[in-house]
Amino acid sequence: MFWERGKDGPGWYAMDPTDADILLAATADWRDERWGCAVTRRIAFVVFDGMKMLDVAGPAEVFAEANRFGAGYSLTYVSPSGTPATTSVGTRLEVGGAVQDLGAVDTAVVSGGDVLVTEPIPRSLVEAIQYLHPRVRRLVSICTGSFALAAAGVLAARRATTHWRHASLLARANPDIRVEPDALFVEDRGVFTSAGVSAGIDLALALVEGDHGPDLARDVARSLVMFMQRPGGQSQFSAPLTVQAPRTPMLRDALDLVAAHPELDHSAQSLAAHVGVSPRHLARLFAAELDTSPARFVERTRLDHAKALLDAGHSVAETARRVGFGSAETMRRLFVARLGVSPSQYRTRFATTSPRNSSGSLR
Repeated sequence: MFWERGKDGPGWYAMDPTDADILLAATADWRDERWGCAVTRRIAFVVFDGMKMLDVAGPAEVFAEANRFGAGYSLTYVSPSGTPATTSVGTRLEVGGAVQDLGAVDTAVVSGGDVLVTEPIPRSLVEAIQYLHPRVRRLVSICTGSFALAAAGVLAARRATTHWRHASLLARANPDIRVEPDALFVEDRGVFTSAGVSAGIDLALALVEGDHGPDLARDVARSLVMFMQRPGGQSQFSAPLTVQAPRTPMLRDALDLVAAHPELDHSAQSLAAHVGVSPRHLARLFAAELDTSPARFVERTRLDHAKALLDAGHSVAETARRVGFGSAETMRRLFVARLGVSPSQYRTRFATTSPRNSSGSLR
């Protein structure tokens, strides 16, 4: 099915894909000057028994709110079999039909749910995703919906993310997927994966921005009391939370000190003196329990604090001083080396939510 200017106005017509009269595919975004109407982007939410209600409701509210500002999304809800789905909280969610009865769709969103991790993924859901993938412009998963995409073979040789609690399982079960466990959301060649519930909302806002620009997305964010300050590459958690909780009390004391006061001198010698061990012994503890070094942990922690301060509007010089980098130039070199952008460029990025695609450019 393709969108064409028909004799009786724009609409959906069954046509040969090679027909030279086809103007644009179903996923195109254009305005018919003759009829003065914008092509509606159809968003299909794929639901199933045990799905998490917020994985659908959150992103759907973003798209629906965008319509108030002229976006023109059409939302529909489908299940693999066409029967209603029962959510994880027991709510019965009515659907408009089965996946294979959808027709043309711009974006398909696969919700998540603990059942995708604790139970075998239904074959019907896998087949539904395999059916949709070549037929949509964007395929999106929320939270553990990435496990369903992986089972369908969609994520093979792609970058992806999921909820932090299940990221290691996704990576172990699918060695052909490059799992990015601390990203809020990731895009790779038209396939979008996100972390937990709130990250799914961030991703939906980024998709709106990609479709309609930052001004409309900002209107949506303000209306929903959301922040446009979480691009996809932002970590789900800060450095102290991404490492395992140390078993050794003295190591925990060292981590707590760095996290609470990143501006202090945190050389190996000073940290070791603080917890009462030798620098060599402290280095062994970091390596054994955290798989990192004291210097690397301090650097990561300072980077996280710096990003938070830049987000809040602090200057580069003030941020460098407050997090202990010593100088703005030192912080700049580290940002470029670790993040690929300068502090000023990083702060500018927070004017947008757009995810970066596999080539590194914004979509």
